[in-house]
Amino acid sequence: MSSKLPQTTDDILAADAHLVQSWADLNGLKEPHARTAIVAAKGVMVRDSNGHELIDGIGGLWCVNVGHGRREIINAISNQLSTLDFYSTFYTFTHPTAAALARKLAELAPGNLNRVHFSTSGSDANDGAVRILHHYYERLGRPTKKLVLSRHGAYHGSTYLSIAMTTPAYSKGWSKAEGIVHHLKKPHYWRDGDGMTEAEFTDVLVADMRHEIERLGAENIACFIGEPIMGAGGVIVPPKGYHKRIQALCREYDIKFIADEVVTAFGRLGHFFASEAVFDTQPDIITVAKGVTSGYQPLAATIMTDEIYDVVSGPDGVFTHGMTYAGHPAAAAAGLANIALMEAERIPERAAITGKIFENTLRKLEDIDIVGEVRGSHFMMGIEFVRDKGSKTLFDAQLNIGMLVARKAQEKGLVARPLGHILILSPPLTLSEEQIAKIGGILRESITEVMNELPKHCR
Repeated sequence: MSSKLPQTTDDILAADAHLVQSWADLNGLKEPHARTAIVAAKGVMVRDSNGHELIDGIGGLWCVNVGHGRREIINAISNQLSTLDFYSTFYTFTHPTAAALARKLAELAPGNLNRVHFSTSGSDANDGAVRILHHYYERLGRPTKKLVLSRHGAYHGSTYLSIAMTTPAYSKGWSKAEGIVHHLKKPHYWRDGDGMTEAEFTDVLVADMRHEIERLGAENIACFIGEPIMGAGGVIVPPKGYHKRIQALCREYDIKFIADEVVTAFGRLGHFFASEAVFDTQPDIITVAKGVTSGYQPLAATIMTDEIYDVVSGPDGVFTHGMTYAGHPAAAAAGLANIALMEAERIPERAAITGKIFENTLRKLEDIDIVGEVRGSHFMMGIEFVRDKGSKTLFDAQLNIGMLVARKAQEKGLVARPLGHILILSPPLTLSEEQIAKIGGILRESITEVMNELPKHCR
């Protein structure tokens, strides 16, 4: 059998029959033309196997922050591989690129988050954060502190523990770690805050967390984990001041605060890290992935405070946690080059401005009858479709309204991510104002056409 890459669409899809896609309706992918083969990319554009040029409205998957085809990163990876292709960071070993990237992340992270443990995905980083905290409390002689507080609507990964920390809707029909994670109310004011001010809704959320802490016993709870803005759970922005009050509650009960910045870090909200700069919090652990290399190599990190590190690095113990490819030389080189490029071109600062233009462009879509809410911030946006705006009633799930709009948008030259009744946009941070306007136009045309084509009983 040939090892050459397939070239035509038919050949690619024939070979792809052996690939099990992630987070996909695998049965639906058996249908003709259900899959799209992306064969090339440059800047904010990708090209499919049929030659169609498409705006990459999802940035690969929340991650291609600096755009595709940046030679600075590609050359850094190539040069690194020609010098040191691989060595691990196990036992007593290290190498220059992993060391330099760890130092750089410590410099960028807020407060005393000075210790960096590398892994290969956001799922690994979140799973590792909890495992490290379990070990931390064991070493402090407090072995009962094992439970994790997460939230309905959260997304923290798909490993056995991280999927348990994710909203229960995503683990339906699958096994997961049981008995460790407890979910708090979703902080979605538009959907759940009827009749309340945002401040009153925040009071309800804080009271819910306090009740859960008292019910479970603070002596049994290791940590709270939360995304500054919920991503795959629907791009949900909590009410103003929510994160700061949740952190205060964690401090009151001696519960560690983990910020899952897998999506929000590295410029997506206009800053290298969003926790302190945007949400006025100082986490005990921040997890990152995706934008740290702009997707050019798989890399993630669990960044912890000096205080946590001092405990887990104490005498009479071994830190028995890690992965073979953690801190891989090529991945670390990609991370260093990516950050250097972001700093040189001031990409986070630019995204703080153009991201607001993108946000405001999409918010104008709320005048369309089936658009219930446009939410998010900067280059992290979600559009929720409803059958009736007044009651916020959703379309029947079988209609798959998000997919209908996504397909229409792709026909017009835009890749967007459908998520049930929601459409997600997370493009590269390098979009021009002209490209932003084009995305807004494509979305308006696509949503309007889908709305007009709906059967009468669905309107």
